Order: sequence, then C-alpha cells, then structure tokens
Amino acid sequence: MKNKKVFRNQLARQQNQNMAEDVLLFSKDDLPACAFPVLEDIRRQGKLCDVTLKVGERKFTAHRIILAASIPYFHAMFTHDMVESKQDEICMQGIDPNALESLVNYAYNGKVEIDPANVQSLLVASSFLHLQAVKEACCGFLKSRLHPDNVLGVRSFADQYMCPTLVDASNKYVQKYFKEVMATDEFLSLSKSDILEILGRDELHVHSEEQVFEAALAWVKKSMDERKDVMPELMVNVRLPLLTPQFLSDKVAPEDLIKNSLKCRDLLDEAKDFHLMPERRPLLQTFKTRPRCCTDVPGIVFAVGGLTSSGDSLSTVESFDPITGKWMVAEAMSTMRSRVGVAVLSGLLYAIGGYDGMERLSTVEVFHLETKKWKRVASMNCKRSALGAAALNKRLYVCGGYDGLSSLRSCEMYLPESDVWTMLSNMLKHRSAAGVTDLNGEIYACGGHDGLSIFDSVEVLNISTNTWVLTTPMLSKRCRLGVAALNGKLYAAGGYDGSVFLRSVECYDPVSKQWTSLKAMNVKRSRVAIVATYGKLYAIGGYDGVTNLSSVEMYDPETDIWTFVSPMVAHEGGVGVGLLPLDPE
Repeated sequence: MKNKKVFRNQLARQQNQNMAEDVLLFSKDDLPACAFPVLEDIRRQGKLCDVTLKVGERKFTAHRIILAASIPYFHAMFTHDMVESKQDEICMQGIDPNALESLVNYAYNGKVEIDPANVQSLLVASSFLHLQAVKEACCGFLKSRLHPDNVLGVRSFADQYMCPTLVDASNKYVQKYFKEVMATDEFLSLSKSDILEILGRDELHVHSEEQVFEAALAWVKKSMDERKDVMPELMVNVRLPLLTPQFLSDKVAPEDLIKNSLKCRDLLDEAKDFHLMPERRPLLQTFKTRPRCCTDVPGIVFAVGGLTSSGDSLSTVESFDPITGKWMVAEAMSTMRSRVGVAVLSGLLYAIGGYDGMERLSTVEVFHLETKKWKRVASMNCKRSALGAAALNKRLYVCGGYDGLSSLRSCEMYLPESDVWTMLSNMLKHRSAAGVTDLNGEIYACGGHDGLSIFDSVEVLNISTNTWVLTTPMLSKRCRLGVAALNGKLYAAGGYDGSVFLRSVECYDPVSKQWTSLKAMNVKRSRVAIVATYGKLYAIGGYDGVTNLSSVEMYDPETDIWTFVSPMVAHEGGVGVGLLPLDPE
C-alpha cells in the first residue's frame, strides 16, 4: 500500500510539473465511416427509428438525428420547433418517392446512383431538400450528356430549378452546335421570347448568316398561322447585311413572308443598301453588321513555311492547340515557301504563293485535316511573295505582294468550286508586306510598302462593287505587320516603320472609324503573324531586328495584357498562319 501511495504521489508531482506532456489524445479517424454503416443497418431492421416520411402511399422510416445531420431541409425542420419536429409521421408533397428514398439512403451512406431515368427527379428532390452537392452532381450528369435533341429542354429545366452552371453550359452548347440544334423539334417548338433571344446572340457558331435566316424561317413555318406575325421581329435579329447579295436576291426577296410584310421589306432594302451604297453603312446599328463569333469553337493554329536563321525558305508546318498550349509538327508542304499567304476556307488550309529561295511563286496548295495531306490547286495569275490573303463568302482573296521586280497592287479571287482565279480591281496603292484580313464582310489592306515608302494608309475592298476605298489611316506606318479581326474590330500589331522594329499595337473600330493604341507586345516583332481564336489574339514569331523569333504572345482584350505562351518548336521567323476549325463545314 505504501508503494502504491508513493507511485501516485510521483505521478501527481510529474503532472503538476508539466501538464501538457501528460495528456494523451486518442483519435479514431474512421469512426464516422465505421458508425454510419451500423446506423444504416439499424435502420434497415426498423430499430430505433423515430420518424416516418410519407409520399403518397409509400413510407420511409428513419432517425431524426441522421436526417438533421445530413440533409439541410430536415435540419431546419427538426431544430426550429416546426410542427413537423414533433410528428411521428411527416407527409412530403411535390417530391418523387423514388428520389426521396435515394436521398434518405444518401443521408446514411453518402452515395446516390444517378442515371438518365432518375436524374431529373433527383435534381428536383435535392433542390427541394437543399442538398447542393447532389444537385450539382445531377447538373454535371446532364451537362456531360447534352445533345442537340435535348439541350433546349435541359436548358429550360435548369432555368426552372435555378441551376446557373447548367443553364450556362446549355447556352454554350446551343451556340457551339447551332446548326444541329436548329434542325430539332425542340428548336421548332421554342417560344417566341426564346427564339428571339437565341437568334440575337453574338456567339452563335454559324458558317454564314444564311443559317440564321433559314432557322428563323423554319420556326415560323412550323406553325405558320400563329407565328407569321413574328417574322419582322425575327428579321431584326437576323443580320441581313451579312448575307450575300445573291442570297438576298435569290432566297430572301422572293420569300412570301418577306414580301407580305412592309417591315421585312424595309429591312431587306436596308441590307441591299449596305452592299450598294457603302456611304450609308454608318447609319446601320452596329450589331447588324457584326459577324457572329463563338469563342468556344475549337480551332487549331497552323504555322506555315517561313525562314531559317540563315535565310532559307521552309516547307515546314506545325500546329498549336490553344487549349493544351502545345505545338506539334504537322505534314510539310510540297514546296518551300517564305513570305507565304495563308487563309482558311471551308475548313481547308491554303498556302498561297511565297518565295522558295529562288523565285516568287504563283502556286497554291491546300491542306485537308481529315487526310493530313497537301494537294495542289490552280495557280494564281501572278507570282506573289509578301502578299495578303483572306477568305470571305466562300471565296479566297489575295492582294498585293512582290513579284521579284516590283510591289504589286493587283488582286485576285479564287473560286474553289471551279478551281479558277479571277482578277479583281487593283488596290489604290502598290502594297507589299501589308496586313490583310476580312472584317464585317469587307477586305482590309493595312500598311505595307511600295519599295520606296512605308504606309500608314488603309484601304477597303467592297466585294459587291469590286471597288477599293481609303479609310482612316493607322497611327503608325507599318510594313511586315500582322493583322486580325476579333469581336468586330481590327487589330494591327508589330512591323517595321522604316527605322524601328515595332512592338506597338493598335485597334480599329469600324463604327467610330478610329484607331486606338493598345498595350504593346513584350517583344519587337516584324514579319509577325497574328491570329484570333477563343476570344484572344496570338502574335506568332517574327524578327526583332537581330534574330528570328520562335516566341509567341497571347493578348486578352478584356485585360489589355500580352503574356508569353509556348514557343514554336520547328520554326524561326516569319511564318504564315491560319486557324483551322475542328468542325469544318
């Protein structure tokens, strides 16, 4: 007994000396995981249950404490002295019994099976019971199974039950796959407000505005008597000035729904005036002449040809995926080409003209993404290097360049269906190394040089009248610049002004007809290529006055910031670039 007393006294003294060192905290981290299966088994046996949930004729027994701990709806019910908190049996209204059974089971085991047959009832029930995690899982399930045939129904359902992420995903799907969605019964059954809202979106992915017109017409003709009076409102949201003159004359004008509506005829006349009288374009509302731009459509950037560090021409091609941020070597061209014109038409990549190290070229070859092969097509009428190229209304346009003797002002148009190049009106100036692109249904040629002078001037080709007119000059003289159109505006970047290699960037607004300075690139870039995709601009390669560049910068118009992205892996210097969509027409 004496020894025990001594031992206790020693323990007490040690405890008093250092309390912290004498505390042992035992923790069984898997206790909840061990306990909940036991609770679930107890419930299956019908033991210790203290509440019954009733839906119609079906009843589910459970434990209040488990329901309150796992489901927010029951936590509020059982802990706030509601009438139901004291009832042995609670009637549940407006909820599917199978969904309730699944969610009561979820309260015990944390698992719920979601399938196409139960996802909607589970989403409704989880929304009712404030089970946000289950609700989001249901949204994710529906999001992964969006299809042209169901997306509009899912969008309506998601909006009704306040699922903003699913609504947003559905809207993006409609925009991205509009061509497929417009052919479905769900589309033809849309309400007036929904059809007007969808057709008014900037982000619709269409290969031409013709598809939007045809979608509107199909919707009206689905229930002609009820919907024909909506035609004028629909035509306001169809950007008629973006339709070709041929389509306006052959398809729009003869349509009875157009002919029988004074408002529709006025809109048609406005579109015809857009093509015939360019001076009236500023009077049009901006959105009517702004091309649709779906930034979610995947596209691959192709860098074509260019120069080695020693000045030799290349046949090398590589591609860049903006999503993965990686460059990969692609199939080489059959011809070496530097100072090459590149454009994409109907899902095909064209390499036009250029310089092979010995002579200027008139030859043209086209790359098919499906076969991953290059194929020769008809040659241009003129040899051209340092030319500009653009695609518009299912035609290719090339402007200016250098033929080995002088800068050119001649222009040509390629018709792929007949494989023929046709000469167009000459530009107002001889332009080599100009920046050329399409914007709002017109071809813009910016800067360049004539062998003696470098220009800040800009001229525009009206393809309907085949005439060139001058517009507002750039803020800086530039040749060997890069140009691209994005969100209805024109961007000009880099180049050479005769004394300085440039990193400055400017933007042209066709509505105000003004150029505005933007954040400069991080690097001086002459012979730079600019391409727009996913709502961003990419400045690719170039020459800084000392070395050819493999580096690439990305511009975000929302933040006005340039950031470096992955450099090219197979090129140095001046490449031609084109954006090849992964879902070609």
